Amino acid sequence: MQTLSSMKSEHEAWTDVVGSSENLEELASLAVEESDDSMAEQIRAEYERVLKIVEDLEFNLHLSGEYDARPAILAVKSGAGGVDAQDWTEMLFRMYCRWAEKQGFGVEILDETPGDEAGLKSAAARLDGQYAYGYLRSERGVHRLVRLSPFDSDHRRHTSFALVEVLPEPDEEEEVTIDPDDIRLDVFRAGGHGGQNVQKNSTAVRITHLPTNIVVAVQNERSQLQNREVAMRILHARLVDLEMQRRAEERAKLKGEHVSAEFGRQVRSYVLHPYQMVKDHRSDFQTADAEAVLEGEIGDLLKANLTSQVSEAASIAD
Repeated sequence: MQTLSSMKSEHEAWTDVVGSSENLEELASLAVEESDDSMAEQIRAEYERVLKIVEDLEFNLHLSGEYDARPAILAVKSGAGGVDAQDWTEMLFRMYCRWAEKQGFGVEILDETPGDEAGLKSAAARLDGQYAYGYLRSERGVHRLVRLSPFDSDHRRHTSFALVEVLPEPDEEEEVTIDPDDIRLDVFRAGGHGGQNVQKNSTAVRITHLPTNIVVAVQNERSQLQNREVAMRILHARLVDLEMQRRAEERAKLKGEHVSAEFGRQVRSYVLHPYQMVKDHRSDFQTADAEAVLEGEIGDLLKANLTSQVSEAASIAD
């Protein structure tokens, strides 16, 4: 059903482009025949609208991976930098959620763990929209922030780090099977806000997958059962991602290539002082409008990086 819905949506988009192009051609011909310059602005605006749709549809052809059309599970974790890193984690998480909302995607907050003084230690969300995972899969890795710290009494410049993890949402009958005997379940009291039930009862859940040592902790929901369900969804997605990495490594070995893990590798820098700049270290794309990026305007960054990956893959294949 997901595949059918995706194909239907794409078919409708191309059908709209064809219809709009035909109407635009007729309108332009009529304006020329009647020497009517008053329609010039309307024609140009409609042309630019259709051109933008075509460019987006052509770009979507790059998103042809096995899981690209699926919803994404996005997780952000604070790294080195103390309170500043936890504040940076919240800023990054907000940036991706704002981007998803502007795309018309559904945003479901799965978990938020408050920081010690400010920000978030970690957060996770489900982003539901066509090609959500395809657009965001290149965002995984370490993101660095350089700014004057609002938490430093001397207002000195600090560098903070956060780790972004992007997973494809697995199907209910995904090929990865979780053996109940491989699971260790721990419960504890949730921290931060959440009401009397959260503060007094052990509603938070920590699940450890023993064969892989993957740990998922969720405390956002008010009941232990709800937190366990969310944790299992995230664990399932991480196991699917682990299987994807295993397959990629096997393909790389056949080609004689070395594949390095993306985690722990700085993929993008956000500089707010002494100047403003956001630079992606893989595509070399950069912009001086850092504030707009942090407000969710990351479309150009995503497209530049994905296009760079496609070009690199094509050159390797050649």
